[in-house]
Amino acid sequence: MAVKNQQVAGYSFLKALFEDDYFPDQVVTRGKEILLRLCARIEAEQPSDLAALYALTEVATEEFNVLEAEFEAAGSEIETFAREEICEDFGFVASAYGFDDADISELVAAREW
Repeated sequence: MAVKNQQVAGYSFLKALFEDDYFPDQVVTRGKEILLRLCARIEAEQPSDLAALYALTEVATEEFNVLEAEFEAAGSEIETFAREEICEDFGFVASAYGFDDADISELVAAREW
């Protein structure tokens, strides 16, 4: 999925999870795809304020909620380390699109992990 934002295009999403054998690459790749879809939606819909951005990140967060079951089925889970990495990448996305004042806890407010 191609994104136009060069900062995003050159970013290694979920890098630390890919580097840790506890997290299966095929599931982490699905998480990366969720984040890239979020970027594509931000570019397409161009949210004008934080409320609009949070609506988009809510959808992506709910996709991670579903992905949690895949982590568990593969003998892994979205635990503290993974949670921090995912939240950090949500924060990166917000910043990359000019929402430096986004609250990370609001970006992932719908999370169940």
